[in-house]
Amino acid sequence: QVQLVESGGGLVQAGGSLRLSCAAPPRTFSNSAMGWFRQAPGKEREFVAAIGWSGYSTYYTDSVKGRFTISRDNTKNTVYLQMNSLKPEDTAAYYCAASGSNWYRRFIKNDADYWGQGTQVTVSS
Repeated sequence: QVQLVESGGGLVQAGGSLRLSCAAPPRTFSNSAMGWFRQAPGKEREFVAAIGWSGYSTYYTDSVKGRFTISRDNTKNTVYLQMNSLKPEDTAAYYCAASGSNWYRRFIKNDADYWGQGTQVTVSS
């Protein structure tokens, strides 16, 4: 069982920032593109951001472009999601995911090989 472990969630005021982290086993991390997803209460899980193996390819859902930045540190087997200018509508459980082949097509369909347990982000107005 591959374990992805997220951290960094919490409560923040609107306009504030948080940085989420997700650590993966080395073998999984080196062979996977990584993504972030979120699920708000009563809503379906949605794709937020993704980054390819090398870190040069990044993708974002429109609602977070210009505010969120995904990055990865291949020496630490960790992917990050820097979230700035947070809004109350960003409130959700955030999940890290890893995927090998066809990762972009899978991520935008909310599909991945492995998932983390989630970390809660709450943005107050």
